Amino acid sequence: MTDGTLPDADPIRVRLKRRKAQPFYFRHPWVFDGAIDSVDADVTPIPLGREAILETDRGEPLARGLFNPGSSLKLRLYSWDPEERLDAPFWGRRLDEAIRLRRRLFSDWGSESAFRLVFSEADGLSGLIVDRYGDYLLVQLTAGVLLPRLDMLLEELRQRLNPKGIWLRTEKGVTDTEGIDLSDRKLWGDAPPRPLFIKENGVTYGVDTEEGQKTGFFLDQRENRAAAAGYFRGGHLLDVCSYAGGFSLTALQKGSVDQATVVDVSKSALALCRANAELNGFADRIDEKQLDAWKALEEFQAAGTSFDAVVLDPPKMTRHRRGIDRALKGYFALNQLAVEVLKPGGILVTCSCSGLITGDDFLQMLATVAMRTGRRMRVLESRGASPDHPVAPNIPETEYLKCVICEVA
Repeated sequence: MTDGTLPDADPIRVRLKRRKAQPFYFRHPWVFDGAIDSVDADVTPIPLGREAILETDRGEPLARGLFNPGSSLKLRLYSWDPEERLDAPFWGRRLDEAIRLRRRLFSDWGSESAFRLVFSEADGLSGLIVDRYGDYLLVQLTAGVLLPRLDMLLEELRQRLNPKGIWLRTEKGVTDTEGIDLSDRKLWGDAPPRPLFIKENGVTYGVDTEEGQKTGFFLDQRENRAAAAGYFRGGHLLDVCSYAGGFSLTALQKGSVDQATVVDVSKSALALCRANAELNGFADRIDEKQLDAWKALEEFQAAGTSFDAVVLDPPKMTRHRRGIDRALKGYFALNQLAVEVLKPGGILVTCSCSGLITGDDFLQMLATVAMRTGRRMRVLESRGASPDHPVAPNIPETEYLKCVICEVA
């Protein structure tokens, strides 16, 4: 791979259609092919990651970005100074800004700490995610335009953080949407140990950064796990789509519940949860059920089993706008079943990581659940992702996680 900065090549010019410029005055970084009128380039085909200047329909320069000829998201914008080169010093400055924020947020950068170091668009680095697990970095590329610059980005990360190793994780669907070929692999240094141990909210977790979900752990739920535990008052917790058992183990660690049942369709996730329960001394207070979330809740309902608290943290239900209605029906069905197995006065913690589902959509879904079940629902907190996953107000897609904590009478 090369650093992809193309030092001797002038940027191509991408001209917008009439009345398509408004999002880019507000610094939204995504330019889809439907907004583009023409592309003025000196080569055909245009190389992946070629620098480009975005222009209004009148030819006025707006911003500078990187072009992807093989994606419907044709241009990702990185600078609103059209003359600013997207060279190594530019990426270094952006990484410095991201690292500076995490040093403000986290005093512990030890071998058992874990947090998101770079959060894509929110850090001005569209398509780049970097998670830090102790002495190792986990990198995700969701933008093909960064692939030619990967070696350069790794060097900038090594200079600043001196990790023991860097591992690449790929996200489902990126190969198709970005027109690139990526696979999980070691990028530099040592491979992370399996398991790699981290500590969060007083709980020790063994994490599989090579094959576990996301980059190995759901770092975005850190504060939500602690907040939810603060509302539980003993009894039996049902943790649906539990993965490594974060909500359950945090509640057990804080003494907020007496017993937890975890449900996940994945055998490996439940094995990981069991190992973490044993690691923290909770093996006798947690039991597992390997089932689809809906099926498990239906079985509990049919058996007349009820719980003092229920956590719902399902995977993303839609990646496309055409799937929004179906996703909302799925969230409704799941939450209705959860309410029906919840004791009066119990706590429901319900989450959605589908960025296309708005907070208002999610609350309206819960209102419908309350109406259909005849249960009075009171929202105690409506939360988002942990602060190492910051929200850019001009990029609504960065506010993807909803975590609503309710009392259900």
